[in-house]
Amino acid sequence: MSTKTTNEFGGEFGGVTLLGKAHSLSALFIVLLRATIGGMILFAGLGKVSEWPFDAAGYLANVDPASPVSGLYAAMASSPALMEIVNVVVPVTQLLIGAALIAGAFVRLAALGGAMQMTLFYLGGWSGEALALFDSTLVYAIVFLTVAAFGAGRVLGLDAYIERFEVGGQALVEKFPKLRYVLG
Repeated sequence: MSTKTTNEFGGEFGGVTLLGKAHSLSALFIVLLRATIGGMILFAGLGKVSEWPFDAAGYLANVDPASPVSGLYAAMASSPALMEIVNVVVPVTQLLIGAALIAGAFVRLAALGGAMQMTLFYLGGWSGEALALFDSTLVYAIVFLTVAAFGAGRVLGLDAYIERFEVGGQALVEKFPKLRYVLG
């Protein structure tokens, strides 16, 4: 395997141009990152389903009062109708996000969903202490965003095939350019 640096990436953010060159092993590691974070959330969902019925009310009702979402989460926990929805949505989305990331299909959409879920867990778990500012759920959210940013579904993933799927003689993403925001 060649170890030459051949892939360039970059962008402009706030008037600052960032340029970089990825190592040839970067593609392998982005696939491993995608599969690992996908497996992590898939198994979290499987754990919830295997111990059915899943009930998020205990977590939501006992969020530290210092958390910026403690009031919102307590209100959610006190609504039986909303809890019925949450108790299904959380494990189902974890299963779907995990399966999509492992398969490399709809990676940007799945990774964004994973980042949103981790951000909600992060906010709920924050105790207001400075040392608790950086915890594993925040790291997971950043990993999900990294997978999305690198278009990790195009590397050994189904997104590379889905994007080229022909519709009316045109590649899917050429016919529907906005799909680039959910594929990749």
